Amino acid sequence: MADAFDPRIVRVGIEVQGKLRIYEGLAINIQVQKFCNPLQNEAQVQIANLSKEVRDYILTETSPYNRNRTRKRCVIWAGRQSFGASQIYSGDIFEATVSQPPDIVLTVKCKTGWFLKGSMMSFGLPSVATLSDVAKQTAVGMGLPLQFEATNKNISNYTYTGSAAKGVDSLGALGAVDAYVDDDKLIVKDKNKPLNNTGNTLSIDTGLIGIPEPNDQGVRIKYLFDPYSKLGGQITLKSQLNPSLSGSYIIYKLSYDLASRDTAFYCIADCRRLGFRYGLY
Repeated sequence: MADAFDPRIVRVGIEVQGKLRIYEGLAINIQVQKFCNPLQNEAQVQIANLSKEVRDYILTETSPYNRNRTRKRCVIWAGRQSFGASQIYSGDIFEATVSQPPDIVLTVKCKTGWFLKGSMMSFGLPSVATLSDVAKQTAVGMGLPLQFEATNKNISNYTYTGSAAKGVDSLGALGAVDAYVDDDKLIVKDKNKPLNNTGNTLSIDTGLIGIPEPNDQGVRIKYLFDPYSKLGGQITLKSQLNPSLSGSYIIYKLSYDLASRDTAFYCIADCRRLGFRYGLY
């Protein structure tokens, strides 16, 4: 097995009151779902046998009855010793629970931008502004860096007042763009184009698991974890069992199923065929 030669890395950081507590080497299970649209990326992390002091601290600080409005952030890294760990998720904890003994498992649930739901922003632009200007102001209001890769165009009389988290919805409604938050960045790109400088080839020789499944926009692919897949990025599939699905795709949903000790160490990518336009190829 690959793990015998290239041990996996699973690392979780939980930030409470400005301090990032990093956990590694414990029994950790992680499920992540990331979306190339305004939906908030989600993660569930299970960590077994933390000390009682740490468990109680996290449960108290993340309780819905705690009026402390400081951010409770979760960061996840994964990889293998041969190439190191890379960040695959960052979000805010909104719920924490604990299981019964003997193996006491702490479960935290997270959403990207959850903390921003309680923050307001308001801005208006001149009568004619560009899409990049709107994106820059939205990113400033959210406190995030901007990665802008969309075709620029003029926007008339744009104003926004509301939750900072919902600013992404308004930005994505401006047409033919994907606007989403990933890796602590606001990303805006053309809907039918992948992010620049992304792309890897996937086949049975490079980690493809099972048979790719066709869906209404392209294909769903399951494969061994790799650090190169990016939400909104390009992936090229080479399928021996169903060659009709071979080709280049844009990842519009990226999921991770990871465990430090169990079998799972997978990516699942839902992909849109490159060139897919509003239901037509």
